[in-house]
Amino acid sequence: MKGDAIDPKGLIADAYKIEGIGVEECRTIFLDWALSVPVDVDTTTLIGTLMARHEADAPDHPMTAVLRDGLTKTAAPKRRGGFMRHRQPQS
Repeated sequence: MKGDAIDPKGLIADAYKIEGIGVEECRTIFLDWALSVPVDVDTTTLIGTLMARHEADAPDHPMTAVLRDGLTKTAAPKRRGGFMRHRQPQS
């Protein structure tokens, strides 16, 4: 196993090692990481852990910016409910 429970494939850690990586590449890597996270896991907590690992050593790295963005967007309220109710036609 390359990574750990937070970054199983080591994608985020590897992104920090790539010289000259841009924000678009980091977004792609982040998306790959996010898609591999189990549905029942709190991604906000995982992103916070990744930030704690990497931000201090690389505050200006594009992946740090992507993680910050991911943390902000996952904390935003989400729409509740899975379907819309339709009104019955009135006669």
